[in-house]
Amino acid sequence: MSIRKIITAALPYANGPVHIGHLAGVYIPADVYARFQRRLGKDVAFICGSDEHGIPITIRAKKEGISPQDVVDKYHEIIKKSFLDLGISFDEYSRTSSKKHYETSQEFFKTLYEAGKFTEDISEQYFDEQAHEFLADRYIVGTCPNCKNENAYGDQCEKCGSTLSPSELINPKSMLSGNSPILKETKNWYLPLNDYEAFLQKWIIEGHKEDWKPNVYGQVKSWLNDGLKPRAMTRDLNWGIPVPLPDAEGKVLYVWFDAPIGYISFTQEWAEKNGKNWRDYWQNENSDLIHFIGKDNIVFHCIIFPSMMKAHGQYIMPKNVPAFEFLNLENDKISTSRNWAVWAHEYIADFPGQQDVLRYVLLSSAPETKDNNFTWKDFQTKNNSELVGIFGNFINRVAVLIHKYYKGIIPQGNTQSPELLEISNTAKEIASALEKFEFRNALSSLMNLARFGNQYLQNEEPWKTIKEQPEKAAQSLFVGAQLAAALAQLSEPFMPFSSEKLLSMFNIERMNWSILENNSVLIESGHRIKEASLLFSKIEDEVIAEQIQKLEQTKQNNKKTNPNAEAMKEEISFDDFAKIDLRTATILEAEKVEKADKLLKFKVDTGVDIRTVVSGVAQSFKPEELIGKQVMILLNLAPRKIRGIESQGMFLLTTKPDGKLSFVTPDETVENGIEIG
Repeated sequence: MSIRKIITAALPYANGPVHIGHLAGVYIPADVYARFQRRLGKDVAFICGSDEHGIPITIRAKKEGISPQDVVDKYHEIIKKSFLDLGISFDEYSRTSSKKHYETSQEFFKTLYEAGKFTEDISEQYFDEQAHEFLADRYIVGTCPNCKNENAYGDQCEKCGSTLSPSELINPKSMLSGNSPILKETKNWYLPLNDYEAFLQKWIIEGHKEDWKPNVYGQVKSWLNDGLKPRAMTRDLNWGIPVPLPDAEGKVLYVWFDAPIGYISFTQEWAEKNGKNWRDYWQNENSDLIHFIGKDNIVFHCIIFPSMMKAHGQYIMPKNVPAFEFLNLENDKISTSRNWAVWAHEYIADFPGQQDVLRYVLLSSAPETKDNNFTWKDFQTKNNSELVGIFGNFINRVAVLIHKYYKGIIPQGNTQSPELLEISNTAKEIASALEKFEFRNALSSLMNLARFGNQYLQNEEPWKTIKEQPEKAAQSLFVGAQLAAALAQLSEPFMPFSSEKLLSMFNIERMNWSILENNSVLIESGHRIKEASLLFSKIEDEVIAEQIQKLEQTKQNNKKTNPNAEAMKEEISFDDFAKIDLRTATILEAEKVEKADKLLKFKVDTGVDIRTVVSGVAQSFKPEELIGKQVMILLNLAPRKIRGIESQGMFLLTTKPDGKLSFVTPDETVENGIEIG
């Protein structure tokens, strides 16, 4: 097994923040694995960065009315800070707009070009005549030929999951103008993936059937069975890395050509800063390359990027690509466009100091082999029942009792106690699970050790034996201290912030994982520990209710036909509505209210009577232009004094786009006092 690990996490698009789906499916598992490998003493390079050249970037820019550069600058910082706040321990987090990345990507392309690895082909592609642009796949929408979804993209139908090409869409439309695009000839450079079928067959299908996840292996096998075709490595776009050829004006590198090269360029940046040779990681067979991705990126990391590296000839192949499935939210698919997500930066703001709770909950329901679901109620239960009730409770009991009976000093105990074998056994179980990318099993082993500790203390009852059997009490708390110290050590990959608190509380240093696998005494008798402090806090119902209400508000917003419309007010019954008395009326007099810039005083003929109404419309109307105007009035509103004037009704008004008010009026003149309902 190699001493070097190059661990990559899929580059997040810098067109929005990261959400819990991203965290559960890529970044937290990758971080656990990287932290674990460091604890084994491996030479780890954990690499990631923002993908800033995808079509989603330009779509977001057009939507917000800003430049693509403005978009990536904004979201790169939000994403980078979210990862830092959640303890994602990247050795390098960069961005594909960096100078080094431009140079590395263009050099990679030129190497393949000069070696004759590309074919030049003229093809017909969709072109928007009004926008004067060739359309990337994501800029074309139409009807899916498989499920008839009318909003399928030119590369994929998100409803049925089918992979598409723009030519397969029924009634395609340009997202730029809404017009039907035309087909126009253009030249691009293609990588003939079919030339690498034999290599991919031998490397993956024959070489990794046993050790790769079934979902990854199965998807690659399906692609190969269908036969690979040449794929364009350049695009006709104005946002991206320019193709480094003299006859390629207006063309950029395909985003899935340049993005994975980011793993290499970011490693180069990290190596330069740290006095290392990046080639030791990418071009040395003694290095293990591991890609953490979501299932939608399998084809790019297992077929396209490896074919690129094989064509180049100087790069190692991935040892494993542990792709995860998708995480749903409250039984619904997470969707950035619908804002149906729990955003990382919002969680950090709403739950300060509780990063490890999210890490724990997402790992415990990580979508390793099938799609899984996150609910706020489950989040609350796992925090209150497991982190507070089991893990935190055990730690607190041990620390409090040692301070109570031994003034914070670890008592004497039998170092051969059979209960201590749980420590090395748990360390081995966790290591075995993580080497197989079974994060949920690894986390279960950690929590089972805390459960064991709680049960052990409950059976031993040192609070009862301390007087009549002091040696037994001492042994109980000696063992308890070892178990607590083990949890402090073993929890670090999963819950790094809590681990740091525990290491400080028990006044110990972090150990190499092999020590934990081979030793059961981690803290000596006579060692002094610090006062107990709570690791986790109970999360109350009202906190969860607030998060659920936020999602309910999102549902309501998604139903709006006008995104600027205010949310519906609290529902009323028909009986409540029946009490409302709306009538037609005519304004007889109008004048300004003294010392009130916004108020006008009216005399109004309601058909029932003539009454006074005070209304805040002075900044939208002059008094004289309202005399004789027919309006609608709420007649049975309780009188209210405004600036000393009793107002006896309320006009029906609306707001225009410029912010000015407008009266709701009948389409034609009618008698005063006509009921509206």
